[in-house]
Amino acid sequence: MSTVLQAYRFALDPTPQQQADLRSHCGGQRYAYNWGLARIKANLDQRAAEKTYDIPDDQLTKALRWSAYSMRKDWNQAKDVAAPWWNENSKEAYSSGLANLATALTNWQHSRTGERRGRKLNFPTFKNKRSTPSCHFTTGAIGLADSDRRHVKLPRIGTVRTHESTRQLARHVERGTARIRSATVSTDPAVGSARSRWRSPGPTQNLHNPTRWSVSTLE
Repeated sequence: MSTVLQAYRFALDPTPQQQADLRSHCGGQRYAYNWGLARIKANLDQRAAEKTYDIPDDQLTKALRWSAYSMRKDWNQAKDVAAPWWNENSKEAYSSGLANLATALTNWQHSRTGERRGRKLNFPTFKNKRSTPSCHFTTGAIGLADSDRRHVKLPRIGTVRTHESTRQLARHVERGTARIRSATVSTDPAVGSARSRWRSPGPTQNLHNPTRWSVSTLE
């Protein structure tokens, strides 16, 4: 059985509360990303400063690991103090921010060592409110509404109305030729919108429209 990724894009029509919740989740992802980046940068800077004093490598401040798993573990230990409001959003908001950071740091490291082709990458930078807000969901209530073909479901957000019909994707899911595996939501600061990834058969579609949901599906 082959795996083929395809994009399904649905413009959302969220209620005012859902729009606020979407922005909160996207803000949570950005916060976790910046929190993790600040820790890693401070750790690298500290170790670099110590090396200027000829401190032996085995006596340097312990290096922080930047795998997604390690940073999620550190986040869970620190979140009650670092972000006492964390339970207002799905845990996926913070996990996706740290996963994005892990990818950015790994790409930067591989670029430095020559393991990554192409131009040299700079060290990751902090995200601000002008960055495209987004949030990735891989667990929880992700899917299509059972009641009709005009709604999708997201963890903690609930059932959100779509402008377009989700019938085509729903038929694949009903036939067992697709399984929804994840959803990436990006919101427009002005109007609020989303983008999600699920899995289904067919060629990958263009995902560039920032006011749409993109859905990837698995055959």
